[in-house]
Amino acid sequence: MNGRSRYRMMAGLTVLDTLPEGFLDCSPRDLHRLFSGPTIIELPGRRQPPLFVSVLLHGNEDSGLEAVQRVLRARAGHTLARGLVLLIGNVAAAREGVRRLTGQPDYNRVWPGTLDHIGTPEAKAMAQAHELMLSRPVFAAIDLHNNTGLNPHYSVVCSLDARTLHLATLFTRTAVWFAGMPGTQTASLAGKLPAIAAECGQPGTPANAAAAARLVESALDLGDFPDHPVRHQDLDLYHTMALVRVRPEVSMSFGGDRAELRLDPALDHMNFRELEAGACFGETGHPMPLDIVDEAGRNVSSDFFSTEGGALRLRREAMPAMLTCDERIVRQDCLCYLMERVPTHALPPGAVS
Repeated sequence: MNGRSRYRMMAGLTVLDTLPEGFLDCSPRDLHRLFSGPTIIELPGRRQPPLFVSVLLHGNEDSGLEAVQRVLRARAGHTLARGLVLLIGNVAAAREGVRRLTGQPDYNRVWPGTLDHIGTPEAKAMAQAHELMLSRPVFAAIDLHNNTGLNPHYSVVCSLDARTLHLATLFTRTAVWFAGMPGTQTASLAGKLPAIAAECGQPGTPANAAAAARLVESALDLGDFPDHPVRHQDLDLYHTMALVRVRPEVSMSFGGDRAELRLDPALDHMNFRELEAGACFGETGHPMPLDIVDEAGRNVSSDFFSTEGGALRLRREAMPAMLTCDERIVRQDCLCYLMERVPTHALPPGAVS
């Protein structure tokens, strides 16, 4: 699979038709020696159309890269069961071991549909990748991620068609339905082909990379998606109601005593727990330290949290996901998402039986 053949497309996206020498054993921090920036690698397979897999859209999320390396090492010298189009994302951030560089946009917020990063070099590069995928038939798209808090493995879907849900259940029975933050890869591809983001737990954990590798292997080996709905007993589906951020002007800490917002240092233990109204996230002297928006972009902060008596409490039942105690990640991305369980009867006909 190794070689040097390559050609460069516009907008800073490189496309290769072979794996560069040394890729299969390369660490994320050393990828810059092989790639000058975001790169697509197209590999042949016995079946077409190809599977699209993206890794390292966030430079500190290494399970996706390790998963793909595992799959390709195991099949070295053999033709893949299905063609594979692999996108290597933020090489510069991976070199530093961070989600994104200071002043650099998030590689998973710059895809077509972005509102904040139109015209940036990163948005132009991902637009080229998006156009390349849609200019040809693609079997499915898998965007491999890690997260920093204590979360189970789960898939994020932006469409509830049966093919997308079947793809999600190749990874785990737990799926989160989100209309999509503008500029995410999965939202940009939803409705055009089966597409999921696979959240593979915390980085640096071999078991999480192994789970991601099993997902990629299963998708490559799949001849086609079943022509029947997903069985309801095979899927636990949650709907994202709101995105929670800490206001940028509000100082924060996890367990500290001087910040305006003092969050519980074990906050991430609440992930994927169905919390009752009144659950406490921390203490604050600020009237509302959070900025919370729903899927339509409306501010719903007062619908979900109160600060009476200096305690930051939920106003209503909700299930958090992606709670993290890493302040840098909170500042660069968010504090968490708030979800609700989706009953089977609320799903579109033909999605789940």
